[in-house]
Amino acid sequence: MSDRPDPAELPGILPIFPLTAVLLLPRGRLPLNIFEPRYLAMTRDALGGERLIGLVQPNEPAAGGPGIDDRMNPPVYPVGCAGRITQFSETDDGRYLLTLTGVCRFRIREELPLLSGYRRVVPDWRPFAHDRDTPGDPEFDRERLIRGLKGFFAGRQISADWEAIEKAPGEHLVISLAMACPFAPSEKQALLEAADPDERAKLLTTLVEMAALKPTSEETGGTRH
Repeated sequence: MSDRPDPAELPGILPIFPLTAVLLLPRGRLPLNIFEPRYLAMTRDALGGERLIGLVQPNEPAAGGPGIDDRMNPPVYPVGCAGRITQFSETDDGRYLLTLTGVCRFRIREELPLLSGYRRVVPDWRPFAHDRDTPGDPEFDRERLIRGLKGFFAGRQISADWEAIEKAPGEHLVISLAMACPFAPSEKQALLEAADPDERAKLLTTLVEMAALKPTSEETGGTRH
């Protein structure tokens, strides 16, 4: 079964999962560890339906790095990305281990009443219909991105498989780095809302170069959940 549903299959109501400094992009893959009762209920309901969950960021994230905001229902950014549950397992202690594969971004039209404690929205898929198109490699200065990335990683003592990075297809490289790099929540959101893969690649290059010049103590983001 394809991870990218026909437009007619995209639902009119979507559960949302707010996570600070965590990014999901179309065709990206995000592992999640689900343990909170309301999100266990959300996952069960998603598995019984379209298997889609909308990942969003709180737009007033709590301090302390990435993860679930410590407030029950914080305000969220108006744009998120829906992911299809493509891997699922249950642990002996009742947690769910998921992989979401990004399908399409959406804009929140309205938020609905809670269901079993979790949040739901009416998504507008139309602004991002092109997310479901067959992608081509983004146009960007690959050597410049990798040069900036080496400085960024060196300053933070992050190890990387540079051979794999240099050989990775352009779109896969941009998606993987955008999701994995420890950028601030507002920067993650800017990467999500980039108009197209070319713009996202150029923004990613700029963020990497800026971060390479910035002491780690100045960063407000964290590693991916």
